[in-house]
Amino acid sequence: MLLYPDRRCILTLPKSDVIPDGVSHSPPVEMQINLFPLKAVYTHEDIQDVAHLHSLPGTPPYVRGPNTTMYSVKPWTIRQYAGFSTCQESNLFYRKAMAGGVQGISVAFDLPTHRGYDSDHPRVAGDVGKAGVAIDSVEDMKILFDQIPLDSMSVSMTMNGAVLPVLAAYIVAAEEQGVKPETLKGTIQNDILKEFMVRNTYIYPPIPSMRIVSDIIAYTSKAMPKFNSISISGYHMKEAGASDILELALTLANGKEYVQAALDQGLNVDDFAGRLSFFFGIGMDFYQGIAKLRAARLLWYQVMLSFNPQSSTSLILRTHSQTSGWSLTVQDPYNNMVRTTVEAMAAVFGGTQSLHTNAFDEAIGLPTDTSARLARNIQLILQEETGICAVVDPWAGSYMMEKLTDEMAAGARTLLAEIAAMGGMLKALESGWVMNKINACAVLTQAKIDTGAQVIVGMNKYTLPGEKPIDYREIDNSAVRNAQVHSLKTLRDTRNAQAVSQALDCLIHCAESGAGNLLELSVQAMRARATVGEVSAVLAGVWGRYQTKPQVMRCVYGRSLEDNLQWQALRQKVAMFLRQYGQRPKIMIVKLGQDGHDRGAKVVASGFGDLGFDVELGELFMTPEEAVAHALSSRCHAIGVSSLAAGHKTLVPELINELREKSTNGIIVFVGGVIPQQDHEFLYQSGVADIFEPGTSIVDSARRVFECIEIVALESHMIYSKETK
Repeated sequence: MLLYPDRRCILTLPKSDVIPDGVSHSPPVEMQINLFPLKAVYTHEDIQDVAHLHSLPGTPPYVRGPNTTMYSVKPWTIRQYAGFSTCQESNLFYRKAMAGGVQGISVAFDLPTHRGYDSDHPRVAGDVGKAGVAIDSVEDMKILFDQIPLDSMSVSMTMNGAVLPVLAAYIVAAEEQGVKPETLKGTIQNDILKEFMVRNTYIYPPIPSMRIVSDIIAYTSKAMPKFNSISISGYHMKEAGASDILELALTLANGKEYVQAALDQGLNVDDFAGRLSFFFGIGMDFYQGIAKLRAARLLWYQVMLSFNPQSSTSLILRTHSQTSGWSLTVQDPYNNMVRTTVEAMAAVFGGTQSLHTNAFDEAIGLPTDTSARLARNIQLILQEETGICAVVDPWAGSYMMEKLTDEMAAGARTLLAEIAAMGGMLKALESGWVMNKINACAVLTQAKIDTGAQVIVGMNKYTLPGEKPIDYREIDNSAVRNAQVHSLKTLRDTRNAQAVSQALDCLIHCAESGAGNLLELSVQAMRARATVGEVSAVLAGVWGRYQTKPQVMRCVYGRSLEDNLQWQALRQKVAMFLRQYGQRPKIMIVKLGQDGHDRGAKVVASGFGDLGFDVELGELFMTPEEAVAHALSSRCHAIGVSSLAAGHKTLVPELINELREKSTNGIIVFVGGVIPQQDHEFLYQSGVADIFEPGTSIVDSARRVFECIEIVALESHMIYSKETK
């Protein structure tokens, strides 16, 4: 069952049934998904035991807001998270956004930059400029912020893996614009623990990665007092499938880990705690989104008390929020504007300090200028036309909201205690506990959508047949890469190579010895015109590049659909295939290039596995050549490519060409994910057998894959029989 009538319940899946691939059956794996169904009526009786009721905004425990006046004096900051193609195009977008009312810039970098590769590296040919802006050097960063006053404009950068060279390039670019570090305002995400959990744009192993975090906190606390040294992010956990309560607990646990790491470096808590910031995702559960932000402030206040700070600012949680990208649908996409508006209102009612609203077309591709303007205007309308800003925490005293806030806090405390009992977040990560929790939530959510228990208007209910495709922004990847390669060659030909070499040697010594500050030395290297890839490479030479093994969740999805007749029929066909051919239909599900967003791949792998398919979940960051070699050695019938970062028009044809060169056994290729309808014919012409858009049920996609595999297997079996005779 997925829906329960209780006030609060915990769904506990049997220990023996939920075992990720590669995990021994001896240690029990327990999944608990906390649900908070709302009652129809709340009364004063529900809040008699709620302790925070009589607090005020700007006073402990800060449930009602981090400051006394909130939006009545200064509304939240309107941010626009964007970056695409070249630095020049992104810069033009930022300047237009500023003219349209944006008060802070949030930079989206492309995947090669996230993963510490220069644009001319052979592993990233299909990714350059696709899902963000390509940054290889200080010269790129200077172009990115041309005519943008960095002494007054708040700049947020979503960067974690290659955080050292990217932040250093920003500092040097500002310096050469005439802006001193102490006047810079903004935030660097610098949240590497979250990358190991879900987003996967890590480079180095956890322990040296935590040292990077600490060194950045230390450097910025002294040299950049107005700059937030870390944005502790739950957003990506929620996008990967985590429930609100799990996102809340994991985010605060990460925050606690970062505070302890900074203290272990000898920092005083009051020197940096006031510049920590948080980042939460806001989905379509309206009431729960509000309660989550209120509970987050309460819990962080309690967490920070244990570190005995002397300044009250060290106790206050301040947060940026972003509306959900996962809730956006490719079907009937104009509905997404309504979804984003509802989510934005939840963030505002929860007391966020800044907000990004997603564009309605982001389930299809990068936002156009028009869709980005409409997304921005949602916030402007909320600020200027609704009167919402006039009242501080209008939900205070609500029987339902205060009870829900208290319940969210209590549930998160339980999870925080469980993490502490394991020895902290690093231990919880190493054990696989964190990923198992998130994956279980994601799989259960998909099952609810596929069965119709969770309604998505326009996708699984009230659907419109034959919708006309909408226009989307397409990036010419080859043109962007060629421009970046040319710029890199010019840079390397004109810089002082000896100065670069000396600066990189200093970084190596710092990484090896543990003496010195890594960000300070990265600033020196970038000032000498080292590149993002070069700084990342020398550190990887000391610490190595980290790689995880993906795991497939078993029995969670299948149990939710065990009474579904289509599910039962397909399971029987798969079982019959095994009896007829002596093997299961085998599919390898893979992410190509540097895209680490693997929620879809893991959910599909779980569903196919429960149907009886033999599923190989490929390692992250494979090239097309590596994926083909793995599929051939594993004797797969099919390869399913999961694409989110717009690399499908370059990486998928490369995969198919490699198959044609290496294979004679007819491995079939399928593609799923964010694939605009306008690109479908191109992929079919390239040799793709079928395409699955977001919203395709797992049962439907598995049936279509199975039918293709069955045809090829039958043909191969008949040929084999003739040769035998």
